[in-house]
Amino acid sequence: MILLDEPTEKVCAAISSGTPVRLAMVAPGGYGKTAVLERLAGANARLVDDAHLLGDAELAELARLLDDGASVVIAARPYPRPAALNQVLARLRGQLVLRPFDRTRTADFLRRTGKDLSPDSVQAETGGVPGFVRMLAEGGDLTGFRRELDLLPEDVLRFLLTLDPRADFPVETRETARAAGFLGADGTVLPIVARALRELMPDRAVGPRWAEAAARAGDFDAALRLADQMIVAEHAPDRAEGARIAGTALAHRGQLARSAELFRWSDTGPSACFAAIGMVGTGRPAEAEKLLEQSTMDGPPTLLSGAVSSAAQGVLESLGGQPAVALSTLVRSAEMLEPVSAGMLLPDSPAALGALVALNCGEAAIAEPLLERAIESGSLVARHTLLLAWTAMLRGDREVAAARLQSAGDGLAQRDWLFAVGLRVGLARRAADLAGLRRIWGQAREAVIRQPVDLFTFLPFGEFEVAAARLGERDRLAPHLRQARELLAALGDPPLWATALHWSGLHAAILAEQPDEAAEHASALCAGAGAGPYFAVMAEAARCWLKVLRGDVDPIAVESAARGLHGAGLCWDGARLAGQAAIRTADRKAMVTLLDCARVLQGREPDPSEAPARLSERERQVAELVLAGLTYKQVGDQLFISAKTVEHHMARMRQRLGASSRSELLSELRAELAPTTKGMS
Repeated sequence: MILLDEPTEKVCAAISSGTPVRLAMVAPGGYGKTAVLERLAGANARLVDDAHLLGDAELAELARLLDDGASVVIAARPYPRPAALNQVLARLRGQLVLRPFDRTRTADFLRRTGKDLSPDSVQAETGGVPGFVRMLAEGGDLTGFRRELDLLPEDVLRFLLTLDPRADFPVETRETARAAGFLGADGTVLPIVARALRELMPDRAVGPRWAEAAARAGDFDAALRLADQMIVAEHAPDRAEGARIAGTALAHRGQLARSAELFRWSDTGPSACFAAIGMVGTGRPAEAEKLLEQSTMDGPPTLLSGAVSSAAQGVLESLGGQPAVALSTLVRSAEMLEPVSAGMLLPDSPAALGALVALNCGEAAIAEPLLERAIESGSLVARHTLLLAWTAMLRGDREVAAARLQSAGDGLAQRDWLFAVGLRVGLARRAADLAGLRRIWGQAREAVIRQPVDLFTFLPFGEFEVAAARLGERDRLAPHLRQARELLAALGDPPLWATALHWSGLHAAILAEQPDEAAEHASALCAGAGAGPYFAVMAEAARCWLKVLRGDVDPIAVESAARGLHGAGLCWDGARLAGQAAIRTADRKAMVTLLDCARVLQGREPDPSEAPARLSERERQVAELVLAGLTYKQVGDQLFISAKTVEHHMARMRQRLGASSRSELLSELRAELAPTTKGMS
């Protein structure tokens, strides 16, 4: 009885004393309706529980009792609400409102039952639903949920298993779950209900819907286990469906080759398309083409079948010499799938594939809206958010990239985690944060070990390659990079996919002081120059880098190449080329021109509204060269001043900026000049 609060107890006492009543209690399961009816046992009133389950004949009998003036107390859940029940409830004179416990009532209940449990943890797990609070207070035995789960329709159980309030289920499904008391105020499944599902559901017969629900919830271990049970059952009707779910789970875990085999074995039209995409991604284009020629789309021509067919075609087109054609096909595929994508379990999306193609051909302006629309649709949100962060990083907007990376959340699937680690590595490198790069490198090594190389992971592997060279760890990455280049060769070295990897290889070779290797990558970039304007820009920049490394700095050519990179969306790369050329030229005028160019390309053009600079122009030149790693003598040689004069400049800057040590001065200078000098070493 202690479930009932004082006002409810007073109402019950009045009814028990004989006061005529026509009362309704409409509340979800677990809110205490049955406790009230038990309290009223023996009262001179007709007590009706679970009125939402009554048929028309029983509700008609209730209506007749009301006609006769009988006292009636009716308890029902808020859903379903048959029309006949509404008519009965409309004739009642009052309603007893039952609410969840707040934290104070939960604490009071636990104290009165003598249970040493944390009110906060109980409240968090139960949402304050009185019946669930009592369940925990009585020992936490969740078998009381079994009857409720057994009675729920299958679609409601599927919804509960997803644990995702954004999942695409009919309103009726959600309202049934809410009426059972299983959802919190924000629409998410209460933790105690989720725990009951985990503990009790394995005892039920399982099928593809349970495996799919586990995959939707991100529990790929459970999804693979359940799907495998279906696949090995020789005469089971759901084997192909099990293979589709397993293929999807493995794609999210980065096992693209095995995923493709499962999709091919699944032998449906959409599955064949996903298999073909996986085959291209693992270096088997001929098999992919043959599979698409042989497969037929069973069933009606749905948006899904049309979209995945176009996506497979677009991925194959990306291997040719016209990247714009592939990008156009994938954009159309993504737009076709948008209206229905939220409710689908997909191994990858046309939007993600289209964004990868766009980023690899300098079309970030196309990638961003494509990804933003996909996020709005609720499909593969983490993957699309991480790719959106990647576009920001490439254009040099580190703050936006970091914010988007953070918004992708934790608990990422293996493939998404690989991209998240790649972003952290890339952001640390671009910020010249060597300590941060060392900290994240352990995760990068783990990601490389866990993730086989495939065509769609070249972006993070490229970042790892440059970082490995910066940290002297190239040997650890060598086998994986060899696999990537073997994969490219198997695909015919398509410029769209080869360019980004050779660009990373070029910079890794530069950092490792391997000029011959750098020349090989530059040659490969020049070989792909005919694929389009973007690839021509990359080739010209590569040629320029080789000359700069030899000390042959043509400021006009360097500025042209740097601005070309900036125009292609690689803003940070363009500024870095100009900055490195500046510190390698002996021509003072050229150095100043190129440092200004680097500043402009990093978005640091002079603004009259800005506060006066704390450093003079000469001090800025000294600071930029010192931060780039030059000794005082080398700085003096570049600026045609003595090393002693450089030392005097540094002393004045230390005094003006209030730095108490050399390390603090360097930190202040980085902040003062950021982002011009960041990453130039």
